[in-house]
Amino acid sequence: MKSSALAGGGLMLSFSWFASAKAADKMAELNLPEQWSELNGYIQITPDNVIRILCPNPEFGQNVMTSLSMIIAEELDVDWKDVVVEMGPHDNVKLGPQFTGGSNSVRMYWKPLREAGAAARQMLRQAAAEEWSVPVEEITTKNGVLLHPDTMKAAKYGEFAEKAAKVPVPEKAKLKEPADFSIVRHSQKNVEGMKVVTGQPLFGLDYRTDGMLIAMIQHPPAFGMKLKSFDAAQALKMPGIKDVFSLKLYEEGFEQGGFDTRTFNNLLVVVGNSTWEVMNARKKLVVQWEPKGDTTDTMGGRGGKREVVVPGKIESTSAQHELMQEYAEKPAQQLRRDGDPETAFKNAAQVIERTYNAPFLAHNCMEPMNFFAHVTPEKAVVAGPVQAPGWIEPTLTKLLNLPPEKIEIQMTRMGGGFGRRAYGQYAYEAALISKKVKAPIKLIYTREDDMTYGIYRPMYTATYRAALDADKNLIAFHVKGGGIPEHPVHANRFPAGAVDNYLAEGWAIPSNITIGAFRAPRSNFNAAAEQSFLDELAEAMDKDPIEMRLELLEKAKKNPVGENNEYDADRYAGVLKLVREKSGWGGADQGKYSRGVAAYFCHNSYAAHVVDVVTRAGTPYVERVTSAVDCGMVVNPDAATNMVQGAVVDGIGNAFYGKLTHKDGVPEQSNFDKYRIIRHREAPQQIDVHFVQNDIDPTGLGEPPFPPVFAAVANALYKNTGKRFYNQPFQPDIEKQI
Repeated sequence: MKSSALAGGGLMLSFSWFASAKAADKMAELNLPEQWSELNGYIQITPDNVIRILCPNPEFGQNVMTSLSMIIAEELDVDWKDVVVEMGPHDNVKLGPQFTGGSNSVRMYWKPLREAGAAARQMLRQAAAEEWSVPVEEITTKNGVLLHPDTMKAAKYGEFAEKAAKVPVPEKAKLKEPADFSIVRHSQKNVEGMKVVTGQPLFGLDYRTDGMLIAMIQHPPAFGMKLKSFDAAQALKMPGIKDVFSLKLYEEGFEQGGFDTRTFNNLLVVVGNSTWEVMNARKKLVVQWEPKGDTTDTMGGRGGKREVVVPGKIESTSAQHELMQEYAEKPAQQLRRDGDPETAFKNAAQVIERTYNAPFLAHNCMEPMNFFAHVTPEKAVVAGPVQAPGWIEPTLTKLLNLPPEKIEIQMTRMGGGFGRRAYGQYAYEAALISKKVKAPIKLIYTREDDMTYGIYRPMYTATYRAALDADKNLIAFHVKGGGIPEHPVHANRFPAGAVDNYLAEGWAIPSNITIGAFRAPRSNFNAAAEQSFLDELAEAMDKDPIEMRLELLEKAKKNPVGENNEYDADRYAGVLKLVREKSGWGGADQGKYSRGVAAYFCHNSYAAHVVDVVTRAGTPYVERVTSAVDCGMVVNPDAATNMVQGAVVDGIGNAFYGKLTHKDGVPEQSNFDKYRIIRHREAPQQIDVHFVQNDIDPTGLGEPPFPPVFAAVANALYKNTGKRFYNQPFQPDIEKQI
């Protein structure tokens, strides 16, 4: 941590928890002090007492620009109305990885941002103490004002900012006690809310520069196909069209990073003056496609360098289902074993077995993929919506043959992410197109491009088995899950640790249909299947579904099985008890509604929902949801509530309607006329959100509330219709029953 003076007076405090070997080389360029460690953002205090906070993390609606800044402002002890928040540029030396995803933003930044705010406050106190010739311990602060009660001296931070810049950064500054928080734990409005609702240019699609051209890609109509030849004669005659050409994304043997992908490697590109002109010209292309055959990707990053063979087979959903059934019967990879599950099942008085299935899902961000690039031999400037700028920089350096210091990455606000924008191939495509045409371009995907380009939630299946003894006690539990092209099983999560005889297995089928992280990866299916099965198991055991879960959690707490249980049984039980209380479970509403419950742990947090279903116009409708979440300390309550409510609506929509299928490699849904999402009239009338109150450091929130929604809906539908639902989405089976 180090301070420096701003031109014109003032203080800039830089901080980070990621050291970099390149820091020394970067310091001279940035004109920063020699000593440098753990830098992740900036506090700037101007002489007129404006506190400017630079947010390091990309923003896509989860409100980290507000919450991260609140953490700094709290320990700095300033008036929130005096704070100005800006999005920082990408700089992996100054600002660390700048990754938004995995529900990690607040969790990872909580301690370093608090320490930075506290250190800046201490430096300001020290400067005032020296100026007023009083002990620093006698200097207090409040709302950005320094006070010495005995002499009645007072000054705003800005008056001492320049002097404070010369004070040595304290090795350790005292942090506030949570009971003293006046900003954190108190709701603050979104710092960019007014800009969003008034349509100011914040998003990637808003980005414009002089001389910028528009580019679009014509990709193969089916997964497993590639470009053979094309005739662009008619397209080139269209108004405003500058060029049509083919381009390779990765050359043979190119080592991709851990989050790189290549759905289609041979690109057919149309470049012109405007979006409308390029869209119309693209329709005039005459293109021939051919099977691409098996290909080999060289992958780096996660798991080290390795060769991955991507099958070239043209796939259809019907054939995929048949293949998954075959794989489900084969031996699978053992992920965890406790006790002797085989013997327990053999000796069981009753065995319950159920299989659950879920399709591919498209991310469907409201803002389709887009990226700006201006690449010259000397420098590259790229800008757009991306969740992990630090992950795309190494690949850009290799693709463009430019050193990192010659690549400038600007981050725009994202119109949705959900994991899709952690994969940066659209940024690479834009950069290569700009390099080819020697001009600034903005690459734009249409909705149809976006929905048919891959990076889907995988297709999953899982079979659950439970063994009961003659007294209906649970004596063994077995889950065997698989998918295309990954399995969904989290082997060390509940009910692992609560059952003496436990077995978890997984298998996967390779595919050329590209997949990626989808809000709460794997958990979004695992929770749906597991929590649906636990409800059915509770019924077989003649137990209330909440009580049955609590009994298992009590065993996991007092006498845990195994050593690698990921969850805290107390916190898990806490959300179940809270949702039971707040929903009035077992009370008067139990007869009014068809009620379903589910709870899950992922991304370091715990969430539970009670879903209340009624019959409306002859069909089930989720009228009310009660949610309980333990995500540690809640930084911004209103924003946190919004996030949970959004997860609930998102989960209900996907549970009822979400589905993407393929026929001969062609996605059968390419826009919202066929890819069904939840509509306003189908959203619950009431979503009550409650947080477990504790002083635990914040954990995840963006993803944990999402997975248990699916099962809570399924369990409520059972009460409403008398039918169990094993296949997502549920709506087709509901319509068959009606």
